[in-house]
Amino acid sequence: MQFADRLQPLQSNVFADMDNAKSRVKASGKQVIDLSLGSSDLPTDKFILEAIAEALNDTSTHGYSLFGSTLDFREAAAKWIKQRFGVIVDPETEVLPLIGSQEGTAHLPLALLNPNDFALLQDPGYPSHYGGIHMASGQVYGMPLLAENNFLPVFADIPSAVLAQSKMMVLSYPHNPTTATASLEFFQSAVEFCQHHNLALVHDFPYVDLVFDGSIQPSLLQADRDRQVSIEFFTMSKSYNMGGFRVGFAVGNRELIRALRQIKAVVDFNQYQGIMRGAIKALSGDRTSIDHVVDTFKTRRDVMIDALQAIGWQIPRPASTMYLWAKLPEVYAHDSVKFCLDLIAETGIALSPGAGFGKHGEGYVRFALVYPPEILRKAAMKIGQFLQTSSN
Repeated sequence: MQFADRLQPLQSNVFADMDNAKSRVKASGKQVIDLSLGSSDLPTDKFILEAIAEALNDTSTHGYSLFGSTLDFREAAAKWIKQRFGVIVDPETEVLPLIGSQEGTAHLPLALLNPNDFALLQDPGYPSHYGGIHMASGQVYGMPLLAENNFLPVFADIPSAVLAQSKMMVLSYPHNPTTATASLEFFQSAVEFCQHHNLALVHDFPYVDLVFDGSIQPSLLQADRDRQVSIEFFTMSKSYNMGGFRVGFAVGNRELIRALRQIKAVVDFNQYQGIMRGAIKALSGDRTSIDHVVDTFKTRRDVMIDALQAIGWQIPRPASTMYLWAKLPEVYAHDSVKFCLDLIAETGIALSPGAGFGKHGEGYVRFALVYPPEILRKAAMKIGQFLQTSSN
C-alpha cells in the first residue's frame, strides 16, 4: 500500500520517543511524574459544567451543529474581544468557532499554501504549527528565537528568496516553549512587515491570561485594528481548563475567516452545542476562575524555580505561561533528547526535550508545571540527585 509523501515528516518525532520511554518506565512499576505535557491538571469550573449538563436534557442540542447554530457563541466571543482588547469585530464574518485552536492553526495552511510555498514559523515553536505546514505540502522557514533577542524573531534576517515564496507567518506570544512575551510595538512591526510582503499574519494565543506579576499580553488585533492581514486563535483550554472539551475560536480578517471556514466545512461540523453553552458562560463570566488559574501557576512557577535553584540549576523566572524553559547543564548541553531519556529512565521524571520544538530549541528542556507544589519539589529533588550522579 502506498501513502502520501506528506506523511514522511510526521512519522517520527522526539515526543513519540518520550512517550515510549514513559510507557517503559510505567511498565517497570516506577512512578512517573510527567512534566512533559502542557495539559492542565486543574478542573473545569462548576458554573461551566452546570451549563453543559443542563444542555444534555435539551434535545435541540443533540443534532449536528452547523455554522448558523453557533451565533450565540460567536456573539459572546465578539463581546469578549471588545471588552478585553477594545476591538470591535463582526461575529458573522470575523469570528469562527473551532474544535480547539489547534484545529484552526493546522487547517489554515490548507487554505493559504500551494505545494512548496513557504510559511515563516518560530524556531523553537509549537510542533503542530509545523505539522499543519507539512500537511499542506508547504515548506517551513524557521525564524530563530534566541535568548539574546528575547526570543523574538528578527524579520530583517529572513532571506529575500524565502520571502518571495512565502504566504504566511505564524507567531505565538506568550510563547510555548520559551515563555517569552511580546509588546504591542513588536506586533505592530510584524503587521507592517507582513503588509509589505503580502503575508497572512497568524497569531496563536492560548496563553492570553497566563501572564504574571501584573503584566498584560497585548493582542495582535490591537496592532491590526482593521484586520488587514491578521487572524488570531483563542482556546478555552488554558484559561478555563477546558482542554478535553475541545473548544476555541478564530478572530480576524474576514477573507482569512471565510477561507478557513471553507476548509472546515469539508472536514467537520462544530462541537456539541452544550459545550458551546459552557464556553459562552465562561466568556461571559468574571475573572474569578481565571485569577485562580493564574495564581496557581504563578505559585508553581515560584516553587519550582526555588527548588531548582536549591539543587544548583539556575533558571530565569518566566513572566508567562505554565512552563519553565531551562538551559541544560553542561554535561548534556548539546543533547536534550539524551538528557530527557536518561532522566526518565533513572528517576521517572519526564520533561520535554528542546530539540522537539525545533533546531534552535536544542540545549534546552521544557518543564510543564502541571502538578501541585509538593510534587514539583519532589521532582526537583530527584533531578538534583540525577545531576549529581551524572556529573561524577
